[in-house]
Amino acid sequence: MAESNLETLSTLRIAKTDNLYKMVDCLNRTLKEKDLMFGLALDEDDEDTAVFTIYQT
Repeated sequence: MAESNLETLSTLRIAKTDNLYKMVDCLNRTLKEKDLMFGLALDEDDEDTAVFTIYQT
């Protein structure tokens, strides 16, 4: 397994919306040169909540 050099900077739980992934995609495309990466996952316990995470690479 490869080592991960990702550092979690912030995590936010927010209401899930259909187009939320577009914001995450835009942030990743715009800020990758700043060594930032953004993630979006569904909450395992609440299908109406998304977990937005900011990482430093």
